[in-house]
Amino acid sequence: MHVPLPAARLLVRRVVKPVLGTRLTPVRQRQVINALMRVSVLPKGTRREATHLGGVPTERITTPASLPDRALLYLHGGAYLVGSPTTHRAVAAHLADSARAVTHVLDYRLAPEHPHPAAVDDALAAYRALLESGYSADRIVVAGDSAGGGLTLALALRLRSVGVPLPAALGLISPWVDLSLAGLDPSVDDPLLGRGWLELGASSYAGGRVDLPEVSPLKADLTGLPPLFVHAASDEMIRDDVERLVAAARSAGVEVTYELLDGHWHVTHLFAGMVREATDVVRQLGGWLGGALA
Repeated sequence: MHVPLPAARLLVRRVVKPVLGTRLTPVRQRQVINALMRVSVLPKGTRREATHLGGVPTERITTPASLPDRALLYLHGGAYLVGSPTTHRAVAAHLADSARAVTHVLDYRLAPEHPHPAAVDDALAAYRALLESGYSADRIVVAGDSAGGGLTLALALRLRSVGVPLPAALGLISPWVDLSLAGLDPSVDDPLLGRGWLELGASSYAGGRVDLPEVSPLKADLTGLPPLFVHAASDEMIRDDVERLVAAARSAGVEVTYELLDGHWHVTHLFAGMVREATDVVRQLGGWLGGALA
């Protein structure tokens, strides 16, 4: 049984959004969001294992469809303040199933305790560990949502700069790519995001260095990046930034598949398994990522 999309929107607006702001500390936000997101509907036969990649805590997720020679590194969102394998388990499991890959959800260090470059360092350590475990780069894809989408791009930029082979493809779900917040559209009635929370995340993670390419990949040279699959939602305040990223990547010669999800809000994908529309868009992304590994 699925929850209707309008009911999920109302839940996000009334229950989740009030938690994400400046009233609660980031530590308390994490506790509440982890508790709220423990209820998830996973594909039949999903298996989970707490492990590590490069010394970073990770949840390894497989389904009966997952092939052992395919790896998907997933970087969760949460404004660099919140988020964990628990909050993004449903997205990761449905990606594991539809991409037919072993999926690793990284529990990277969060701000304000661990500002930039901690998250990028953790992602790099995990990616190197996948290579060292025997995966070739063309058998690895990396995906992420929101801050995790920005982190996915930051990882690719770091890999390029240090000469490590890039993954086969990148999947970006409403990536947060400009922490200066200059491109926010205040006219959008976003059920989840608020400017105050994004400001807190930007200042906690980057301080006054929001123009660094690793922090705000919209400001980076994107030349040479692998193919991108990008989702944005019609009802999210960072939509314009996502579309600017798509344009910049195409101008840099990067292959980009882009889809605007009408009637969706920021990372509706979190409801995969519970909301039919969320399940569909996650599995669409997973199918594309799996195709990059074929």
